[in-house]
Amino acid sequence: MNNLILQIDTSTSICSVALSEHGQTRAVIDLDEPNAHAGKLTILIEEILRDGGLTLKDLDAVAVSMGPGSYTGLRIGVSTAKGLCYGLDIPLLGIDTLYALFLGYKDQCGLKENEVYIPMLDARRMEVYASVINHNSALIKATSAEIIDVDYFDELLSEYDRVNLFGPGADKFEELFKSNDRVRVLTGFKVSAAFLSVQAFAKFQERQFEDVAYFEPFYLKDFVVTTAKKKVGL
Repeated sequence: MNNLILQIDTSTSICSVALSEHGQTRAVIDLDEPNAHAGKLTILIEEILRDGGLTLKDLDAVAVSMGPGSYTGLRIGVSTAKGLCYGLDIPLLGIDTLYALFLGYKDQCGLKENEVYIPMLDARRMEVYASVINHNSALIKATSAEIIDVDYFDELLSEYDRVNLFGPGADKFEELFKSNDRVRVLTGFKVSAAFLSVQAFAKFQERQFEDVAYFEPFYLKDFVVTTAKKKVGL
């Protein structure tokens, strides 16, 4: 068995697919364009397999970024992953989106002693989905929806030297913390299916498979459909 895993991340506006083998990313395609999830996800999967001289039958598992994130994006990614696993009779691996984002940061930027790392996905206004991870890669605060203000990290800064914010939700805080050199905001750091490789391989090795029939994304918040209010003419 080659431990060849197809990885899907549709948690944000980026439609991303990757292939990993023995925990190492073999290929990745990141596409950032409107409506890419619905129209391009299956095309990207076909492309990445074709470019690698592979077919769906070569896959040993499918890993999917399970959230939090975009309701529609997660639904499309998880539905596609479940369909592939059901049709191919291979395992489904659910991957924590924020921890995968942290692992991507760790690989590209490294970690420093006595600093904390906060991957963020945008929610709305000054709210984000975030988790807190220390320099030993240990989760010290689980994923939650948080409203960030200028004093939000004071408690963490009483214990750690610096707070590092990154991910699609962090960009909007660059101005808020520009005068605080103990809160570092790394802008432009985006999600990628390539970041799923380490967790996907570990779960595959440990046989931590999801139930294909009942697995659902981790939305964190309920999706609420609202109707636009009619304008009243005067």
